[in-house]
Amino acid sequence: MYVLSALLLTPARFPAVLGDDYPAACRFLGLEPGPAGYGLVLGQDEEGARWTVVVDDVSLVAVAIASWDCGMEYDLSPDERTVVVSLAGWPVDLAVAAPDVPAPHDPEQGADGTGRVPLQPPRGDVWGPAQRRTGADEIALQWAEWRARFTDGAGPGAASGPDAPSAPPSHPGVRRALDEARAYTTEGPPPPGRVRSAFAGGEARILRVDGPGWSLVARTDDMAFVLLDEEPGQVRPVGRGAELPLLLEALDRIAVRPA
Repeated sequence: MYVLSALLLTPARFPAVLGDDYPAACRFLGLEPGPAGYGLVLGQDEEGARWTVVVDDVSLVAVAIASWDCGMEYDLSPDERTVVVSLAGWPVDLAVAAPDVPAPHDPEQGADGTGRVPLQPPRGDVWGPAQRRTGADEIALQWAEWRARFTDGAGPGAASGPDAPSAPPSHPGVRRALDEARAYTTEGPPPPGRVRSAFAGGEARILRVDGPGWSLVARTDDMAFVLLDEEPGQVRPVGRGAELPLLLEALDRIAVRPA
């Protein structure tokens, strides 16, 4: 197989399109949610068919991803003994293709022996949980850009500063998301990966929190954004005020962090 990309599937880092938390993402792929997680190797066979190869050598995949992120070459060639299962299709879009093979295409249904429909990226012309979670991930990756939209007046209902909420917690969907996120900190821990924390610079962290019908992305020293299933494509900003800092602090204490 010609390897084109790779993804991690661990409690701290997994493709948001697959589920609200790590166990849900594993179930989507028919995997047991082992504590160490998996690596997902995406590539094409000699006929150009898309394949996602699941391996249990997480460290190998993590090193490959880190090397590629730094612009370095890395030959990701997992040992066959580490392969857990090969699944037809890709769960995410890739802008690259293997050279000298037919264009990327899905193999026939059942070609992987599971009988399931090949994995496919979420559609861009509809809105649902996968699109909502993916949108929240994009905000986390491009925090400065999104933050600027709600500081300089470029966004709808833009905030005038970090303490000026433009989508007050009285908004029913935002209120529900904040209440359910708070319940994660007071009523027992949620499933692994439901609350994730990543480095954001200095002592700040970027939080990604998901729940039934909502996603939250926040920076612990700043504001938050909420996306809702019932509001396609809308991003609801929440200023710090008196409530948000305490909630973010509590969420960060229970969050899963990359090793």
